[in-house]
Amino acid sequence: MSADQPGFLRRHAGRFIGSAVLTVCVIWAARHSGLELLPSWSRFSHVKWWTVGVYLLMVATWTYFRAVRWRFLLRKAAPDVKKPRLLAVSLVGFAAILILPFRLGEFVRPAMLREKGKVSFSAATGSIVAERIVDGVYLSVVLVIALLVVPTIHPLPEHVVGLPITVAQTRWYAWVTAGGFITGLVVLMVFYFARDFAKRVTLAVFGIVSKKLAAKLADEFEKLAHGLDFFGNARVAFGFFIETSAYWMINGASMWLLAWGCGLEHANGSAPTFGEGCAIMGMLGMAILIPGPPGMLGVFQAGLMCGMTMYYPEEIVRDRGAVYACVMFLVQVVWILGSGAVAMFSGHTSLKALAAEDQKVGPD
Repeated sequence: MSADQPGFLRRHAGRFIGSAVLTVCVIWAARHSGLELLPSWSRFSHVKWWTVGVYLLMVATWTYFRAVRWRFLLRKAAPDVKKPRLLAVSLVGFAAILILPFRLGEFVRPAMLREKGKVSFSAATGSIVAERIVDGVYLSVVLVIALLVVPTIHPLPEHVVGLPITVAQTRWYAWVTAGGFITGLVVLMVFYFARDFAKRVTLAVFGIVSKKLAAKLADEFEKLAHGLDFFGNARVAFGFFIETSAYWMINGASMWLLAWGCGLEHANGSAPTFGEGCAIMGMLGMAILIPGPPGMLGVFQAGLMCGMTMYYPEEIVRDRGAVYACVMFLVQVVWILGSGAVAMFSGHTSLKALAAEDQKVGPD
C-alpha cells in the first residue's frame, strides 16, 4: 500500500460511524416500542438446549448450499473456480454483509474473486444480483403459499406484537415485495433471452426522459442479465434450483425445530408446524431486505415478530417468542462471524482483497 493511500479503517470510517449511529437508534427505538432484544436469563429455562446445537448444525448445512451454488451462476465467467475457494469467499462475504450496514458487504464477494483475476467484477456482480433476485422470487413463492394455506390464529391481531405496525401492513408488504422480485426476474430474463428487443424498449421508454439515462440503464441491465447464463444449460439450471431448494428448505426446517425447542406453542398447546416455520422464514427474509444496521439488529427481530404474531397468542410471542428471536439471532451471528474468520485465514482468500473491496473498479 502506498504512503498516500488511505487504510482500510479510514476508507470505511463513514460507514462505521453511520453504522454505530444507526445501531444506537435501533436499540433506542426497540426499547421504546416494546420490541425486546435481550430477554432476562430466567426466561430461557424452558429452552431445550440440544435443539440449539442441532439448529447450529442445520445453519452450517444451509450456509454451505447457499455458498457453493454460486458456481452455477459463474459457470461461464469463472468455470475454473473450485468449491473450496467459492466457499471461503462466500463465508467472508456473508460476514461482511453482517458487519457492514445497508448490505454493503454484498460487494465483497465479487471483489475478492476479481482480486486474483478469476472473474471480472461486473460478471461477478451480475451473478450476485441474479442470485438475490432468484432467492427473492423463491422465498416470495414460499411465503405466498404459506400465507394462503397455513392456518393463522383467528381473528388476527390488529398490530404486530411489540411493533407499531399492523398485521395487515406486513401481509401487504409481503405481497408487494413478492411482486417486485418477480418483476425483476422477468426484466432480467427479457434482457437475457430477447436482448435487442429489451434494449429498444428501454431506450424508447426512458429516452423520453433522458437518452443518456436510457442508454445507461440498457447497458447496466444487459450486464446484469449475464448473471442468468445458467438458464442456458438445463443441467446447470436444475443443479442451481436443487441446491437453492436445499438451502431454503433446510432453513425453514431449522426455524421449525428451534421454534419447538424454544417452547413456541398454539393456544391449545399444540406444537409449531413446518408450514409456520416456512411462513416465519419468509417474513424474516422480507424484513431483512430493508437496509439496516450491522447484523440487521432490530430488523431481524421485527421480521420474526411479524411472522409469529400470525400464528401464536400474544403472551407466547412476547415471552417465548422473544427468547426464540434472541437465540436464533445470536447463533447466526456467532456462526457467520466465526466461519468468516476461519475462511479469511484458510488460504483460499486474503485480507488484501477485503481491504480493496470499496475501491473503484476499473474496466474489466
